[in-house]
Amino acid sequence: MDPIQSLLAVLLVLGLLATTLAVLRRRSMLTWRMPGSVSPASRRMELVERISLSPNHTLHLVRIGDRSVLVATTPGSCQILDAQPREEGTSGQ
Repeated sequence: MDPIQSLLAVLLVLGLLATTLAVLRRRSMLTWRMPGSVSPASRRMELVERISLSPNHTLHLVRIGDRSVLVATTPGSCQILDAQPREEGTSGQ
């Protein structure tokens, strides 16, 4: 087998693998999880919204358990601006 045929065979196998993984993931038969990661159902912290004020300044609204926290970040710091209990009637979905 010459090098071009070998390369084409490897590309064909990788293409078949990528196609199989895409089909399994689309049908929810495959999920990607890193070792030691937390499943989405058991997460206590969730990023609700992020707003960029400038290239280096961002506001983050984070839900931690039953509290909502507003955090401002800059290249040199991170500061909590507001923290409140989550309002009744907001389901988050």
